Amino acid sequence: MEDSNKQYAARNITIGDIAEELGLSKTTVSRAISGKGRISASTKLKVQEYIREHNYKPNVIAKGLAQSKTFNIGVILPADANLTEIPFFQSCLMGICEEAANLDYDVVVTTVKEDDLTLLKRLISNQKVDGIILTRSLVNDAPARYLKEVGIPFVMIGSSEDESIVQIDSNHIAGCCELTSILLMSGCKSLAFLAGNQNHIVNRNRYEGFLKAFTDMKVGMDESMIFMDMNNKMLIDRAINTIMERHISCIVCSDDLICSRVLAKLDEENYTIPNTIKVASFYNSAHLESHNPPITALSIDVKDLGVTAAKRLIEMISGEQIIPKTWVNYEIVLKKSTK
Repeated sequence: MEDSNKQYAARNITIGDIAEELGLSKTTVSRAISGKGRISASTKLKVQEYIREHNYKPNVIAKGLAQSKTFNIGVILPADANLTEIPFFQSCLMGICEEAANLDYDVVVTTVKEDDLTLLKRLISNQKVDGIILTRSLVNDAPARYLKEVGIPFVMIGSSEDESIVQIDSNHIAGCCELTSILLMSGCKSLAFLAGNQNHIVNRNRYEGFLKAFTDMKVGMDESMIFMDMNNKMLIDRAINTIMERHISCIVCSDDLICSRVLAKLDEENYTIPNTIKVASFYNSAHLESHNPPITALSIDVKDLGVTAAKRLIEMISGEQIIPKTWVNYEIVLKKSTK
């Protein structure tokens, strides 16, 4: 019982208690703990020995005040994310939370619409966080512009043409080019491409990779088989009808949401994969893997995106030298849908 009382007392030692015990001012003790400010080596050693002996853990709030930090990072999720996208953002968030915890940071999550930054601005104006992670990159990126204006550290999961922004992404252009090249070399004589919102940079990069494969291989491409802004079922159904009338060899989808809708339409019309038409996706998911047949896709370690983003942001907050762009590896997973 006596040992447990000692441990309880140790957990509740304050800077004031240490100052009184050692005959020092609270400011001196705080400087010894934080390592900031002028203080003699002998005094610093005295304080450090005391806190080691008594297993003193600085209160996070007090530590934050001493260093002008909250020890929180903010994560901005898109308010318009649909149900199929949620697993991506969940995996990102898991990686962010895991790495933040390893580095003694907590995570504050909020959502932002493309044209409404109210919640983001409130997070910054109330000084709730030391930095921000954006989980979606946009062509007209109002959240990124605002964060640059206020001068708070932030990183982006995704890519941006603004090279001053620290970015963590998979090389979609290279990956999509590689997968498209494999499809062309495997005997697909004609490809159709379906992509979502063109304001999302990831869709533009995937389209660029698709085009690059045709250019690199010096193969002609039918531009009438490019379908952009496929943001609802009606548009996708109409595109599929056109594609099937033209007897296209393979449908390439920019992501798993569009691919899922394509698969549903093909199933509804009793088209078989890969006998009638082949299908591939530039983003993999559990749904595509469990489909019969499983779908050829580009696979990315989404959790690693989150881990890397949190690591880079906390390095920025700590004043470390930052790598401006970090690539997370991708893998091309060839399945029965293109064989």
